[in-house]
Amino acid sequence: MIQAHGQVIAAATDGACSGNPGPGGWGALIRFEDGTIQEFGGYEAQTTNNRMELQAAIEILKELKQLDRHPTLAIRTDSKYLINGFDTWMQGWKKKGWKTASGKAVLNQDLWKVLDESRLSNVSLKYVKGHNGDPDNERVDDIAVSFSKKIAIKLQCDH
Repeated sequence: MIQAHGQVIAAATDGACSGNPGPGGWGALIRFEDGTIQEFGGYEAQTTNNRMELQAAIEILKELKQLDRHPTLAIRTDSKYLINGFDTWMQGWKKKGWKTASGKAVLNQDLWKVLDESRLSNVSLKYVKGHNGDPDNERVDDIAVSFSKKIAIKLQCDH
């Protein structure tokens, strides 16, 4: 992606799954200070909603790593699972050898580990209520659902 658009000022992610487990999709969106938008998404044949939420966060962090970011940038998500795991639970899981408080293996450990490695020190996660009128959250939901159902969707990819 070209740096000509200025700093990233907003970002959002979402995951979706038909059946849970079943076919899934994820969506992500990055807004630049010049008004351009970069949207992307992906599909997985057999997955869960939580895995798609994590995958969306991994993918957007990969993109953001290469870009100039506003110092207060937060990725908006409607997934409390993602936020709690990223901000709170992961620290304890790592201390316990990726085991939960009850001693069981952490679910989706493969993605949590990648997400931890992808962490950017100056980018946080921010909760937004899903399906509540936040335009970026609504858009990444549309992208994720479209990918999960293999429905064509036109993505904005201004370069």
